[in-house]
Amino acid sequence: MPYGDTDLAPVISQNTVSFHYGKHHQGYVTKLNELVAGKDWAKKPLEAVMKGTYGTDNVGIFNNSAQVWNHTFYWNSMKKGGGGFPATGKLADAMKASFVDFDGFKKEFSLAATSQFGAGWVWLVVDEAGKLKVVKTANADNPLVLNLGTPLLTIDVWEHAYYLDYQNKRGEYVTAWLDKLVNWDFAIRNLG
Repeated sequence: MPYGDTDLAPVISQNTVSFHYGKHHQGYVTKLNELVAGKDWAKKPLEAVMKGTYGTDNVGIFNNSAQVWNHTFYWNSMKKGGGGFPATGKLADAMKASFVDFDGFKKEFSLAATSQFGAGWVWLVVDEAGKLKVVKTANADNPLVLNLGTPLLTIDVWEHAYYLDYQNKRGEYVTAWLDKLVNWDFAIRNLG
């Protein structure tokens, strides 16, 4: 993680980070390393493993590699003292062109995050035409393997990401995440 396990508190507690990063995310890493041991996949970059195993018989390798990738992207999508939105710049212009304003984005992103059935992710992506979109993916899927655009940031809406802190109040987690944790610097770097 690009910060300490207490840096996201009080939005995401040390307890949640400890279980989510230290046990859940680490479990995917450990399982992936077991599955690729002694195979050509062990020599390839994580993104290549994920893309190369999507839709193949290598379901276990795909699921674990994609979850390592998705979770790593999620940790980087947050920072201590994040949230709000940059008022100017390329991302702000794209946000206005795609969602009218930040509130339009926040409404669409929140709706996607609270309406995702079961386990999954909500992503801010940019398509080939430069338009920003909010997309949802289930389980280990992500915009790269589904060709939905270039991911700029993501929120994990699996229950393990918020349940210890928010129980069944996913909407409160999403609002706090947008208002206090989003790492817009990371999104700007991904926008290029």
